[in-house]
Amino acid sequence: MSLEPRAYSRRLFLQRGATLASTVATIPWFVQNAAAGVMPAEGMGSSIPGVPDGRVMVIIQLGGGNDGLNTVIPYYADEYARLRPKIGVGAPGSNRPAGAALQLDEAAGLGLHPRLTGFKSLFDDGRLEVVQGVGYPNPNRSHFASMDIWHTGRSDGQGTGWLGRYFDNTCNGSPTPEAAISIGRRAPLALIGDVQKPVSFEDARLFRWKGEDLHPAMKAPYEKVVRAGLLDGIDPDSQAAYLMRTSLDAQISSDRIRTAVSRASNPGYPRGPLANQLRLIAAMIRDGMPTRVYYATLGGFDTHGSQLGSHANLMGQLGDSLKAFQADLEAQGSADQVLTMVFSEFGRRVAENGSGGTDHGTAAPVFLIGSKVRPGVIGDHPSLTDLDGGDLRFGIDFRSVYAGLLADWFKVDSASVLGTDHPPAHLLRS
Repeated sequence: MSLEPRAYSRRLFLQRGATLASTVATIPWFVQNAAAGVMPAEGMGSSIPGVPDGRVMVIIQLGGGNDGLNTVIPYYADEYARLRPKIGVGAPGSNRPAGAALQLDEAAGLGLHPRLTGFKSLFDDGRLEVVQGVGYPNPNRSHFASMDIWHTGRSDGQGTGWLGRYFDNTCNGSPTPEAAISIGRRAPLALIGDVQKPVSFEDARLFRWKGEDLHPAMKAPYEKVVRAGLLDGIDPDSQAAYLMRTSLDAQISSDRIRTAVSRASNPGYPRGPLANQLRLIAAMIRDGMPTRVYYATLGGFDTHGSQLGSHANLMGQLGDSLKAFQADLEAQGSADQVLTMVFSEFGRRVAENGSGGTDHGTAAPVFLIGSKVRPGVIGDHPSLTDLDGGDLRFGIDFRSVYAGLLADWFKVDSASVLGTDHPPAHLLRS
């Protein structure tokens, strides 16, 4: 009995990622769907219909709930210092224990965390856009539930990913190999559509068939089968034929990704997991991969206790990694084709807790980086006096951010993808 994609739960998608079995093969998710009987009407295409040539989006997820109030500092507000006596960052030039903010908008009294020197450099160069107070109504403070809401673009967190639906709407019923690549063990729900499935890998050296590691004699027969495409005597409309074609595409994808990553350079990237992911992404962009969305993650933002040092280290990693990534794109001549978005599933509560940290909150800033962004600060900083039970009230719905990116970057009808009528936020230069 064949299975429809909806028969899989979101958790199963995330758990299984892009592998059939680590001892057998590493193959993109669409091969698993072929094995389950998902049969697109046509074969694979080599292009991505509906996507402007060369447009690439890089998404960075800050896992755990980034403290937006200690990322973009409202040092103008007396309430900020009062509610955060230990972890609050001071105004530029001050000597508070948490450090002094880097000037962002003097008139508005806003600054960046002192370790975000990379962001400050990007801001000064007109490459950073800060979108203030992004959230959604009736916020959910569960990591999993809130992340599902962000990934699906739906208030109930149900269904396919918002970018997966975007690809579904532009692929004419056939998945496109390598259209979306996630660096990590698990494919994010945001990239999973009914038809389109992302490639996901943690180490490009392992993104290959491993049977020959068990015995060299297994290589030749495997290569003969998976690189032959459609074998003689096989009905071209059969499930076996589809599996053969997708297996060939998987091998080609594997070869190309490993070749691109092997050429990765290190032009000033710092050490750390995010920098490593961005270095790989930059190498694939340089190699001319047909990928239109790359996904990276940085965890550790669930700072319930002892936040001062841990959050500062994360801010340093974030800013320095993105500064190096943008410099890499500029050096390779692809900066105008790449837009980077940084988000987290929620912010933190306004008041610090008794453990020197912050608990789950609501609205937080989203950052856009690239040569096509509207540089500066978009939207008002959430009020620190008009709170919702101790939490910030959102000012911009995250689905308006998505709608703006879909409309202005990918040039598609955002309502047909998101299924909502949220007005697109004007985030990019005309």
